This record gives sequence, structure tokens and C-alpha cells, in this order.
Amino acid sequence: MGTLPITTILEGLRSQRADLQDSLDPEGLRRQADELRLRSSDPAFWSTGDAKEVSSQLSRLESSLEHWDHLERMFSDLETMAELLEIDDDPELAAEFDAKSGEYSREVEHRQMDLLLSEAYDSRDAIVTIHAGSGGLDSQDWAEMLYRMYLRWCEENGYKTRLLDLQQDEEAGLKSVTFTVSGSCAYGYLKSETGVHRLVRISPFDTNKRRHTSFSGVVVSPQLPDDVEVAIRDEDLRIDTYRSSGAGGQHVNMTDSAVRITHLPTGIVVSCQNERSQHMNKATAMQVLRSKLYDLQVQNRRQELDDLAGEKKESSWGHQIRSYVLQPYTLVKDHRTGEETGNVAAVLDGDLDRFILAYLRWRK
Repeated sequence: MGTLPITTILEGLRSQRADLQDSLDPEGLRRQADELRLRSSDPAFWSTGDAKEVSSQLSRLESSLEHWDHLERMFSDLETMAELLEIDDDPELAAEFDAKSGEYSREVEHRQMDLLLSEAYDSRDAIVTIHAGSGGLDSQDWAEMLYRMYLRWCEENGYKTRLLDLQQDEEAGLKSVTFTVSGSCAYGYLKSETGVHRLVRISPFDTNKRRHTSFSGVVVSPQLPDDVEVAIRDEDLRIDTYRSSGAGGQHVNMTDSAVRITHLPTGIVVSCQNERSQHMNKATAMQVLRSKLYDLQVQNRRQELDDLAGEKKESSWGHQIRSYVLQPYTLVKDHRTGEETGNVAAVLDGDLDRFILAYLRWRK
């Protein structure tokens, strides 16, 4: 049994449930679904121009309601277990209550995050790039730690990753890495990670065991649909080829198949080396460039609107968004939302949901 009393745990879950109920409005969703079912039962429904859209909307409503009903059944089971544990402190039942209450809390949290995803391309896959900042081996090691953190988050949440480019240092760590994350709303969740991440720790590379501060930058862009137009002029590009150093089968290190594209007006550089041919590497690199240019345009427009409105929010590009302190105390703090935790080990092992949810609420 956990350290908190059962009544305290249940009260916390009841508060989570109430917050989700207010945001979701399940009764309102049921009325909408009933209206759409009535429309779709009309014999002439499929001859109307919006039949496909109405059918799709009904499907989304039914999915949301099924999820809510599932959560309600879970909460009812937890209330029943809590009542039984008040009568008899059964260790096995207490352990089951602990496990089920944690599962319920996580599912409610994920559903709350889903409701906050409403921006363009939130539903798309994500392209993530991590660059080591100034600081030599410490920053490169920090970039590799961040890469592992995101891979763990993806693994825990059922997302697939695909490595596009990896620039390792001969001595330690990563200079940069680019990879895709595929799955439902990958970009919507991971867009919270764009910015500079700061690490404070006793450096494993310092023989005097002094405390060092390291920085690494993270950029997350949506993987755009093919029909989204992003203007890229050939004369604005510098394309270099070089010998691959990563995976790719028998051709790796045999030919100059890796491709690096520099967009001269913005200075954005993208690379790809993990495809099997130079042509495929170039095509993938161009996809990444399109996504990064689109995201830059969106960020610039948002900054212009903030300036017009007199808002003083910092741009998410290039500023420090989160600190991870390992010594002399342990703390992870997001400087935008104020969200923090002392469990640094869990965060570095991929426990990012609390920070993602706090960011999505902050953005609203």
C-alpha cells in the first residue's frame, strides 16, 4: 500500500475526474452524437454533400464517449475497492488498488492532453532534432542523454522512432541527432520540447569533480502532408554530400551517399545519412527542411501577433525552457509553466507527461 491514505488517493482521483468532466462535457457530446445519428438515419443522408464529414464527426464523438465510459467504469471499480479496504485491509486488494489508481490517473491525464491539442498539424508525426550547445564533451553527453530520454518516452507511449541522421563525437556524446516520431498526435505532444535544455551536474569529464552547466537545443517540427506548400527556391540551397557514418547496410562508408542541405536565407541545416542511396537521403532531407521552414514561419507569425498585442512572452526558439539539476540538489523545472519535480531520474527515463500537459495548458 502506498504512503497516502486510501481516502486521500480517491479524493485526488475524484478531482481529476471532475476536471476532465468539465473539459469534455460528456452529456453535451451525447446530445451531439444523438443529433448526428438522427441525421445519418435519413434515407437521403448519403446524397448530401457533408455526409462524409458528419460520419467522421460522429465517429470521433463515439470514440470520445467510449473512452469516457471506460474511465467511469474504472473509477466505479476504484470506489468499490476503497469501500472494501475501509472494512478489511487486504494486502492483495490494496496492491491492486494502488496499481489501478495509478493507471486511472495516467489515462485521465492523457485524455486531458488530447483535449488540448487543437492547433494545425497537432495530429501529425514529429521530426525531432537535438544539437549539443557550447560546452564540449559535457554538452555532447547531455545531447545524448536527451536523445535517450525522448526514446524512452516514445517507447513508453507506443510511438515508433526512425533515425535520420546521427553525428557522434569520437570521444563522447552526440554533436547532433535527427529522428522522426510516428504515432497519434506525436507533434502535438512533443512541440512542448522545442527550446534550450540546461543541465547542472558534477561533470564526469572533470578530474577535479567541479559542477558544470551544459546546454543542448531541441527543435520539434511537424511532418507535413505532401499538399502543404512551402516555398523553397533552388538558388537558396547549398547541397553537400559526404560519406555516411551510420546504419544503411553494405553501402555505408562505401560512397558519398549522405546529404547535407543548407537553407542560406535562414541558416537552417538538415542532414540525412540513413537511407540506402544519395537520392533517398536528399528526398528525406528536403522533407525535414520543409517542416522546419514551415515551423519557423508559424513561430514568426505568432511572435508578430504577440508583439502587436503587447505580450512579453519569450519566443520558444533559442531560449532556455527547462533546467535539470543533478547537484547540489535534484530538480527539473520548466521555466515557462513553473512545473517542477525533484525526481530527475524518472524524467530522464522518459517521464515527461506532467511537463507536456502543463505546457499545453499554458499555451491555452
